[in-house]
Amino acid sequence: MAAPSLLNWRRVSSFTGPVPRARHGHRAVAIRELMIIFGGGNEGIADELHVYNTVTNQWFLPAVRGDIPPGCAAHGFVCDGTRILVFGGMVEYGRYSNELYELQASRWLWKKVKPHPPSSGLPPCPRLGHSFSLYGNKCYLFGGLANESEDSNNNVPRYLNDFYELELQHGSGVVGWSIPVTKGIVPSPRESHTAVIYCKKDSGSPKMYVFGGMCGARLDDLWQLDLETMSWSKPETKGTVPLPRSLHTASVIGNKMYIFGGWVPHKGENIETSPHDCEWRCTSSFSYLNLDTAEWTTLVSDSQEDKKNSRPRPRAGHCAVAIGTRLYFWSGRDGYKKALNSQVCCKDLWYLDTEKPPAPSQVQLIKATTNSFHVKWDEVPTVEGYLLQLNTDLPYQAASSDSTATPNMQGVRMDPHRQGSNSTIPNSISDTMNSTKTEYTAMKGTSVKNRPDLKASTDSNATLHSSLATNASNHNSCVVDVLRKNEGPHTSATIGVLSSCLDLRTVIPETSVSSSVSSAQTMVTQQTIKTESSSTNGAVVKDETSLTTFSTKSEVDEACALPASKISRVEAHATVMPFSKETPSNPVATMKAGERQWCDVGIFKNNTALVSQFYLLPKGKQSISKIGNADAPDYSLLKKQDLVPGTGYRFRVAAINGCGIGPFSKISEFKTCIPGFPGAPSAVRISKNVEGIHLSWEPPTSPSGNILEYSAYLAIRTAQIQDNPSQLVFMRIYCGLKTSCIVTAGQLANAHIDYTSRPAIVFRISAKNEKGYGPATQVRWLQGNNKKAPLN
Repeated sequence: MAAPSLLNWRRVSSFTGPVPRARHGHRAVAIRELMIIFGGGNEGIADELHVYNTVTNQWFLPAVRGDIPPGCAAHGFVCDGTRILVFGGMVEYGRYSNELYELQASRWLWKKVKPHPPSSGLPPCPRLGHSFSLYGNKCYLFGGLANESEDSNNNVPRYLNDFYELELQHGSGVVGWSIPVTKGIVPSPRESHTAVIYCKKDSGSPKMYVFGGMCGARLDDLWQLDLETMSWSKPETKGTVPLPRSLHTASVIGNKMYIFGGWVPHKGENIETSPHDCEWRCTSSFSYLNLDTAEWTTLVSDSQEDKKNSRPRPRAGHCAVAIGTRLYFWSGRDGYKKALNSQVCCKDLWYLDTEKPPAPSQVQLIKATTNSFHVKWDEVPTVEGYLLQLNTDLPYQAASSDSTATPNMQGVRMDPHRQGSNSTIPNSISDTMNSTKTEYTAMKGTSVKNRPDLKASTDSNATLHSSLATNASNHNSCVVDVLRKNEGPHTSATIGVLSSCLDLRTVIPETSVSSSVSSAQTMVTQQTIKTESSSTNGAVVKDETSLTTFSTKSEVDEACALPASKISRVEAHATVMPFSKETPSNPVATMKAGERQWCDVGIFKNNTALVSQFYLLPKGKQSISKIGNADAPDYSLLKKQDLVPGTGYRFRVAAINGCGIGPFSKISEFKTCIPGFPGAPSAVRISKNVEGIHLSWEPPTSPSGNILEYSAYLAIRTAQIQDNPSQLVFMRIYCGLKTSCIVTAGQLANAHIDYTSRPAIVFRISAKNEKGYGPATQVRWLQGNNKKAPLN
C-alpha cells in the first residue's frame, strides 16, 4: 500500500444516467464492475435499486419485478454470485424489519423468502444496524438495535449481541436459521458496527472480525470469531487503533481490512455519557488492519486536514465497495446541525487504488500485416490505462518524420471517468474486448514438415506432422473458439466468429442484434462471460437465458441482445505469418538479449492496440515511461520508428492505476508479414448435417491476388499427441476452390479432442495465392466436458 502522503484519491466527476439522491444508511455490493446500491434515507427512506457501472461511468435504474421489498435503511446486504440478499433494517421511523428478500440480478427479480426457524430458539427479531456477512453458503448475523416498544412512535432501544447462521440453497432460496453454540466471551451488545470474514490463503480457518459500533457510546474493540470452532476471542493488535466509531465501513482487499469514516466522539467526550447528550462529529480517517499480522496502519489520521479537497470529506453512514483492488465510496452524512435538527448528506463518489495493478496476460495477436499488428490482452479490472512496449533485434533506425505527432501528454492526468476523453492515449483503439478473455494458442513452436504450400502429397488424407521450428515466429495462426451446439443433426448451429480481419466489438450473428435493449440489462453477460473465462483461457460462454453483451466504451449506452438459442461465443486469436520458408533480408542487431531496450508503443485506455510505430528512446535513456504520481511521458518530443515487414518484435504490457505502473506481462513475440501472401480466411461457421458437419468460411479480406485454393485440416489422434498434447498432428480433409466442405462422421471419429483449455476439436483453414499459402485460421469447436464422440 502507498504511504499516507502518496494516497491518490480520485473523485468521479463525469458520469451519466439518473444519479441517486444523497443519503445515509444505505448498503452496497459489487457484481464484477457494477456497484449495486439499495435503501438508505434522507427525507424519507429510499426504496429504489441503483446500479453504477464503474467501467462506463453510468448510473441506471434496473426495471425490477417480483416481490419488491419496501425501502429500508441500516439493513443487511450481501452478494452471492449474482444473487443479493437483504435482511432487516428500518422500514419507517421506529419500525424495524426481520424479513428476508432475495434479488436475482440476472433477471432483476425480487423474491421474498421464508427461512425455517431455528430448531431451538426464536428467529431473529426485527432490527437495524446489524452486521450480515457471507462466507461459502452461509450468512452470519450479529447484533443490531431492536425496539422494545410495540408502539413505533415510542422507541425503546435495545442493543443486541445475538448470533445467527443462515444456510443458503445453491443458486436460489434458503434453508433456514440456526443458532450456533459459541465458545469464549461474546462481544458486548452493539449496532452500527462492521463485520468482515477473512481466511488466510492455503491455511487456517475462516474468521469473522467485528470492529467498533455503538452501545451507549462508540466502541473501538476488535473481536474475532473462528467460524470452524465457533470460538470468540479478542486478538492482540499492534499499531495505532482507530478512534472509537460507529457507522463506518470495513472492506477487505487481500489480507487487509480497510476502515474508513464513521461517527467519532469529540475530543474530551466522556465515553460514559450518552451520545444523545453531547456533540459528535464525522471523520475522514482511514486505516487498515493487516489480518495476517494483526497490525494497524494509519493512512489518514483523524487530525490531518484536507485544504485542497483532495480526498473525501468526513462522513458516516456511507457505503464502500471493493472492486478488484480499488475501493469506491459513495454518499453518507457529513454532520448534524443540532440547532436545525437536520443533517447534511454528501452526494460525491470517490475511489482509491489500494495497490498497483497485477500484470496483464501476455499480449495476443489478432492480426498481422506487413507493417502493423493488431494486438490485445486480457483486461485488468479497475485500471486507468495500459503501457505497451516492444523491442526487436533490428538496429533502431532514423525516426519517422511524420508531422502528425501524438498530442503532448506531459502533465496530463488520466481520468477514465471523463467521458470521451482519450487525450492521454496515443495510438489507442476505441473498440474494446471488455467482456471476453482469450486463449493464446502456442502456434509458435509449431511448423509444418512440408513444402510452403502445405501439400505433402496428392492424397486428401495427407497427414501434417507438427514439430519444433527453428524459426517458429514464421508460423503463427488465427485461432477461433467455437461453442458446440446441442441441436439435432439437421439444425444449423450458427456461429459468430471474430476472424482476423473482423471488428472486435460484439461477437454475434447479425440477425441477433437488437439496438433497443435498455441499459438496465447490461449487467449479467459481463458477469457471465468473465466467470466462464476465469476458469479457462478460451473465450467461451454457455447458453444462458436473458443475457446481453455490450461494448464498454465510456460513451456506450445501449446493448446488443442475444436470444438464448443463438448464443455462441467464439474468438479469433492470432493471425500471422504465411507458411513460407522465405526469410526477411533485414539486418539483425548485434545487441545481446539482456541489452535490448524496451521502447514505448504508447499508453492505451482499452485492452487492444493497433501498432504500426513505436517511440525511440533518447540516447542514454533506459526508459521513458513515468506514470502514476509523476507526469506522463511527453511523446510529442520523441521520434517514432515504423515497423518493418518480415521482422520479429517482442511485446509486453503493464496496467496503470492511481498507484502507478504495475508489473509487466510475460513477453510475446510476433512477426510482421512478408508482402504478397493472402490473409487468413474469416467468418468460420460450423453446422451439423446428415453426413457429419458442414464447415464454411469467407475469403480473406486481403487476398493479395487471386485465391487458387483453400485447404482445411483436422487435428487427429496419434501416439505423438498423447506424449506431447501441445504438438498437434493435422490431416488435410479438403483442398479446393470452394469456401466450404463436409467433414464426415468417419473423419470426426479420428479427431483429437484438445483439452488445453476446454474440450474442443481443432480445425485449420488457409488460403493460397500465386505466392503460396497465407496464415491459417485455427478453429476450436467446443465439445462440452464429456469425452463422447463428436456429434453425440
